[in-house]
Amino acid sequence: METKKTVSNSLNRFMPYLLRYPKEMIAAIILGIVSGLTTVLMTYYMGKSVDTMIAKGNVDFTILLQLLSTLASILVITVMSQWLIQRLGNRVSYLSVAQLRKDAFAHLNQLPLNYYDQNSHGNIVSRFTNDMDNISVACSAVFNQLFSGLSVVIIAFFFMLKLSPLLTAVVLIATPIIFLVNWLVAKSSQKNFAAQQKIVGEISGFVSEMVGNQKIVKAFQQEHVSQQRFETLNQHLYVKGQKAQFSSSLTNPLSRFIDHLSYLSIGLAGGLLLLNGNQAITIGVISSFTIYSSQFSKPFIELSGITTQIQTALAGLDRTFEIINQPEEKPDGKHAFVLGDVTGEVIFDHVDFSYTPSKPLIQDFNLTASPGETIAIVGKTGAGKSTLVNLLMRFYEVDSGQISIDGHKITQVTRDSLRKSFGMVLQDTWLFDSTIRDNLTYGNSEATEEEIEKAMKKAYIFDFVTRLPKGLDTLIGASGIKISEGQRQLMTIARTMISDPPMLILDEATSSVDTLTEKNIQDAFLQMMNGRTSFVIAHRLSTIKNADKILVMEQGAIVEIGSHDELIDKKDGYYHALYEAQFKNQL
Repeated sequence: METKKTVSNSLNRFMPYLLRYPKEMIAAIILGIVSGLTTVLMTYYMGKSVDTMIAKGNVDFTILLQLLSTLASILVITVMSQWLIQRLGNRVSYLSVAQLRKDAFAHLNQLPLNYYDQNSHGNIVSRFTNDMDNISVACSAVFNQLFSGLSVVIIAFFFMLKLSPLLTAVVLIATPIIFLVNWLVAKSSQKNFAAQQKIVGEISGFVSEMVGNQKIVKAFQQEHVSQQRFETLNQHLYVKGQKAQFSSSLTNPLSRFIDHLSYLSIGLAGGLLLLNGNQAITIGVISSFTIYSSQFSKPFIELSGITTQIQTALAGLDRTFEIINQPEEKPDGKHAFVLGDVTGEVIFDHVDFSYTPSKPLIQDFNLTASPGETIAIVGKTGAGKSTLVNLLMRFYEVDSGQISIDGHKITQVTRDSLRKSFGMVLQDTWLFDSTIRDNLTYGNSEATEEEIEKAMKKAYIFDFVTRLPKGLDTLIGASGIKISEGQRQLMTIARTMISDPPMLILDEATSSVDTLTEKNIQDAFLQMMNGRTSFVIAHRLSTIKNADKILVMEQGAIVEIGSHDELIDKKDGYYHALYEAQFKNQL
């Protein structure tokens, strides 16, 4: 019942996307009526020609040519109208799905970070590709058959009723049975289609993860494990897909079987009426009725033939609107203001936070970072280092307490101005498939050539870039050159320098570069951090030693705070233990 309700809601919500194109819809209705009328007229004239030939007892070629000319004209009109309907159907279907895709992606950009943390990225991508493609195909198929098919049903009904009410009743008995069979099969198989699309999304996510991390898979010789996992998912898809396809595939043969029984019934009933001397029944009428019966039931049979596409599309609609139904990131308050002229005083005041209520992480956290200070954050994995960054950027909201910048609560300023105040260099480098210039100016599209060149020199990629055939206009990524992880990280550092933010967040920012390059970058960082409040999450000693304050975190709380020299003198302290365990060999 819940699945049926969800599908119905999704279908109702998709209708406005189709109704955005009223001109195309009206044109399709008119063409559908024309196509239906000509289709039925063609059958009518065929019946008339049979009766005419029988009545004359010989072939009158003059009449025959007239009939053939009329039928040819009707056939041309029918074909042209159906072709135009198909063109209009494709236009409406793909434009409406394009708008749906646009709205879904726009909504996706407004979702909080925890949605991305809790859902497979490949599964999300699958909704924009596989699911929406299925919606387009099914929508186009239904559109192409709906208007002309509905017109044929209505017009054929009146023609049949005029010729013989009794034979019309025979046809009408079979048609509801076809509709009932289609409805029952669709209802029983919809759950399997929903499960099938869900598994397709899981496979997409798994393959995306394995392709993106193939080096790791090979390094740990886990090819057989990933293969087994894929085969398990694939088998699961096979089972669910087979159930869905099997049940759905029953509709077309069952519908045709019932339709063929209708033919036999018409022939039997018409023959008996003819033998009993019914003047309204002729050979031509029976011949026409046989075709009318086919035309009357054809739209229902054709719909049964695309039941699989329709149900797959409905499951895709459900998955698409599942994204749109996700609550957006809490909007900025009505009185939120734009944070500007930041000096860089950051205060954490009695902050509590947990990703799940049952597992507290940050508890009663207090910290004051003065303008221009460099705060290094160290601790074991899971201590809450990166969580502080998530809270500072409002990727997640605190459970209690508050964070303020220059005396302003971050909940009272716009997110855009807050996040624009920070430049981030993360351990996970991200460059998109475009030119080096586009990647470097991602945070500052107005950067001058001089600013770009200066940042590249500070990040030690100037020589590398200038040696490339097209320099800054060189494409990188899937469609361009491949660069090393270290070079990618250097580019992200240069990108942050070009954006020139008032505050910095560096999360393992030099983890992929060699020791000599790291030293050079540290010098550049020192210049960039000069006068800027900076939060540095790092394990390399060189970064930590230069910090004004070092926070040592353990289970979401600060257990020690001080300079490197102050903390290293505490022989029994946490920092000293971390230093001995991790950093001593780097001296």
